Amino acid sequence: MFNLLPKDTVFFDLFEGLATHAVSCSEHLRRLAVAFPKIDGEVQRIRQEEHQADDLAHTALDRLDRTFITPFDREDIHTLVNELDNVVDMVDAVAKRFTLYNIKSMEPVFVKQCEVLVRATATLSEAVHRLRKSRKLSELSDKLIEIHRLESEGDDNHHAAISKLYSGAVEPLEVMKWKELYDYVENAIDGCEDVGNTLERIVLKNG
Repeated sequence: MFNLLPKDTVFFDLFEGLATHAVSCSEHLRRLAVAFPKIDGEVQRIRQEEHQADDLAHTALDRLDRTFITPFDREDIHTLVNELDNVVDMVDAVAKRFTLYNIKSMEPVFVKQCEVLVRATATLSEAVHRLRKSRKLSELSDKLIEIHRLESEGDDNHHAAISKLYSGAVEPLEVMKWKELYDYVENAIDGCEDVGNTLERIVLKNG
């Protein structure tokens, strides 16, 4: 069981806040892809979300260092915070590269992959919110299964995108640019699965 004192609930507030930023960043990235080339507003919004997520992560880790009684293992709290923050960082990295690399057009598969990421972060956020009260893996299992399914869907999209890049029909410089963009989105989706695995471990250890 999670033997909680009232003060410990702040950790759950921080987890949920980080998950919410992950969802918001993903939605802004999807809007960026759909609205391309009018991207400046979304790039800036993602940047702001990333700064706010960093602040939450720093707050969580600082509290972890100062708190005697925590809701579950310190190592698991540290891992969960870093993994949630990493999803946001990956989205921010993608957005910044659209301006750095002077991308000229939008790839339909990228839009499709952004939609997968939005669904993955939304599902992840629901799972994180359940952690506050969940005592059994069965109470999170439907969300964790869906995260794994979306990660597999993302893998399929990523493989199709990379195969097209290496078909010989794409200019080498564009191959380099888009390979990196696709990889960052893939890493963000993989990051959602990492968080799901951490949530599963937490519930199994503390149920």
